[in-house]
Order: sequence, then C-alpha cells, then structure tokens
Amino acid sequence: MITIKSKKEIEEMKEACKLTALVHKKLQENIRPGISTYELDKIAENFIRGNGGIPAQKGYDPKIKGVPPFPCSICTSINDEVIHGIPSKSVILKEGDIISIDLVSYKNGFNGDAARTYIVGKEKSKEHVRLLDVTKQAFFEGIKYAVKGNRIGDISHAIGQYIEKNGFSVVREFQGHGIGRQMHEDPGIPNYGKAGKGARIEPGMTLAIEPMVIMGKPDILELDDGWTIITEDGTPAAHYENTILITEKEPEILTLL
Repeated sequence: MITIKSKKEIEEMKEACKLTALVHKKLQENIRPGISTYELDKIAENFIRGNGGIPAQKGYDPKIKGVPPFPCSICTSINDEVIHGIPSKSVILKEGDIISIDLVSYKNGFNGDAARTYIVGKEKSKEHVRLLDVTKQAFFEGIKYAVKGNRIGDISHAIGQYIEKNGFSVVREFQGHGIGRQMHEDPGIPNYGKAGKGARIEPGMTLAIEPMVIMGKPDILELDDGWTIITEDGTPAAHYENTILITEKEPEILTLL
C-alpha cells in the first residue's frame, strides 16, 4: 500500500533526510586512498548516532533464508561491486577506485535514503567520470516526470532511456522504492520500463529513486555473503539515489543540502 504523508509527517521525515545528506558530506570529506571501508562505516555510524539518529541498515533483516542481517551502518561497493558491499577492515581504498555508498538514517520515526558514487583520490579516468555523470543525470532525468498525475512508469522509462542512450547498462534486478516509516514501501520504482504504466503519482508520496548503472553488460552476480552484488563481466558500476517528496508542483529532493 502506498502511504501519503501528512504535513506533520513530512516535516519529521525531512530531518531524517537532512541527516542522511550530512552523513554523505562527512564521508566525502574522509574518502581518500589508504582509508578502510570499516573506518568509513564507523565515521557514518558515529555521526548518525551523534545527531540523534539510528543507522537503519545496521541489523536490517531481509527475511531471506540463509541471508544474515546486514552487519554495518552503510553499504560500500567498490569498482565492479554494484550495491550492498559490506564494509571491512581489509578493504582499503586505492587511488582511482570508485566507491558507491548507500546509507539510510532513521530519525523521528522516519527513514532518509540516499546513495552517491565517488572517485577516490585525484586520478580520475574519463570513463569513470562519464559513468558517474550519466548515473547522476539519470536520476534527474527521471524526476522530471515525478509530478502529480503522471505514473511511476514515466519515471522508470525516462531513467532507462537516458542510461541506454549513453551506452551503459541498466541494473534490472533491483529498483527504487517508496520510503517513510519503513525503509522499503510501495511502490517499487524500476530503472526501466514503459511510460504510462504503474501507480499514479500523488502529492504526499515519498520516493527513493536510485539509478544503478553498469559500464559493460547488464548481467550481475551475488557473492556468497548473500549481500554484495557484482557485475558479471567485471566492469565498474555506479549508484545515485535521493529521497524525494511529490508536491503539487515540482518534486522536492529531501536528501540534498
């Protein structure tokens, strides 16, 4: 069931979303060659808790047989890891790596969800920069259609068309979602699809829209940890996500400062 938030609920949810944006800013300041993803995870957890929030991903149980609850506060996916990478003391960032960080802050009974992909250090290949630019812009192409009276498929279609027009592949097995008191709510928001399909978009809906883009072929694999998703051909991937609010006019992005 799609939930429509009241004005009071929206104001409360905005605090969780602002906290998520501030965590990303804090992490961006600390991403550098030589730091471990474990250290980034601790920076994020301490910042969230220090600002009255809870890292919603820590202990998140997908309720899938054989898959343990997520053990950390953020997802750190490096190079050919698409999403859900698990932070570790043994994973040290190197010059030129690309790292996608997905995190959810819980505050006031609501969740704020956002993902960013960063290039580590100063060595930035043109191919990586273009991958990140297209992934980010795909989000903005999608939310042009996140307006009252349109359908979810209009967002999905715009995202997928933009990604493929630029020569990259869309991750089809994972998607965006509604968000609010629960981390994942209806509706599901694929990053591809037909315009004019899906649920009608209404003011008060809060959505996490998140293009996931692969430089090479679209095929993916799941690692034995039950969480980490990688590209089958070993090419890099990127992820960009914000929580947005549907209004009477243009959508409002809640997880940007």
